[in-house]
Amino acid sequence: MTAIDNPRPVRPGEELDLGRLAPYLRDALGAPADAEVSVQQFPGGHSNLTYLVTVGSDAYVLRRPPFGTQVKTAHDMEREHALLSRLAPVCERAPRPVHLCLDESILGAKFYLMERRQGVVIRRTPPRDVVFTPELARGLATAAADALADLHAIDIEASRLIELGHPDGYVKRQVEGWTKRYAAARTDDIPAVDAVATWLAGHMPTSGAPTLLHNDFKYDNLVLAPDDLTRITAILDWEMATVGDPLMDLGTALCYWVQADDPAELQAFAFGPTNAPGSFTRAEFAEHYARRTGRTLDAIAFYYAFGLFKTAVVAQQIYVRFVRGHTRDPRFAIMIEAVRTLASQAERAIEAGRL
Repeated sequence: MTAIDNPRPVRPGEELDLGRLAPYLRDALGAPADAEVSVQQFPGGHSNLTYLVTVGSDAYVLRRPPFGTQVKTAHDMEREHALLSRLAPVCERAPRPVHLCLDESILGAKFYLMERRQGVVIRRTPPRDVVFTPELARGLATAAADALADLHAIDIEASRLIELGHPDGYVKRQVEGWTKRYAAARTDDIPAVDAVATWLAGHMPTSGAPTLLHNDFKYDNLVLAPDDLTRITAILDWEMATVGDPLMDLGTALCYWVQADDPAELQAFAFGPTNAPGSFTRAEFAEHYARRTGRTLDAIAFYYAFGLFKTAVVAQQIYVRFVRGHTRDPRFAIMIEAVRTLASQAERAIEAGRL
C-alpha cells in the first residue's frame, strides 16, 4: 500500500477566514454547533486553490479561486459545481459536489465543497515509497490514455453536459481567446509566443463530433488506487472542462507529457514522471488514444502546438499575478521561464509537423 496524498499547512497569503467559514459550514452542512472546523491545503496547483476542510468527523474538499485574480471567467465556481453535478452520475471518476456557497462575504469569493477522494497522486516525482519500474511507468501511461478516451466517450447529450459549452467554432474561439489572454497578461517580449499564435490562427483543422473536455489532463490531477498505481479512481481539477473538439484535450495532455529525449529546459518543467524508462512517448500516448477512439491524428502537430501555447499563456497569467504582487507564492517567480520554454517547444513541433 502506497501513502495517501495528504494536505499540508496552508500557504502564507492563502489562509481562509475560519471565523466566518466555521459557523457557515456548520449551518450549511447541518453539523452540531460545537463541531470543530479545521483547514489544511493540498500541495500543487497554480490556479484554483484546494483545501481539506474537516467539520467534526467529516472531511470535504473546498475549492475557491486564487487570491488576487482578475480573470473571473477562469475561476467560475458555479460552473465547476454545475459541471460536477451533471458529470458525477455518469462518470465514476468525477468527485461528487456537496455544497455551493454564492455568498462572497464568507471567504471573499464563491466556493464549493466536494467529497474527498483519497488515493495516491503522482506529482513531479513519485512518492518516496514507490519503486517506479518500467512496467509501472508503462501501465500508468496506458491507464492515463485509456482514462482520457473514456472521458471522451461520455454521452454529453444524455448527461446535459452539452449545455455547459458551445462546441461549434470551439477551435477558433480557443485560438483567438488565448491569444487575447496573453496580450492582457504580457510582461516580457517573447517573439516565439507571437509566432506560434500567428501560425495557429492560420492552420486550424476541421473538428469532429464534440465531446466532454477536461482541458487539464495530467498525472497530478489523477488519483490512483494505493494498492494498484495503474488504476485511476478519480480525476480532479475540472475548472477548465467544457465540450468541444476532443483532440484539443489530447493536445493539452500531450503538452504536459515530457519524454526522455526532450531538451533539458523542457525536462525542468515536467508535470510528472512521463519521461521515466518504460513510459509512453508522446507519439505512443497519442497512438494508443487513437486506437481506443478511432480518431485520426493527421493534424496532431496543431493540437500539440496549441496545448503548449495555451499552457504558456496560463503560465504567463500566473507570472503576472506574482509581478503585480497579488501572490507571494515563490513557485510563481519562475513561470516566465515556462512561457519561453513552452513557446520554443511549440515552434519546434510546428517546424517538424509531428510530435
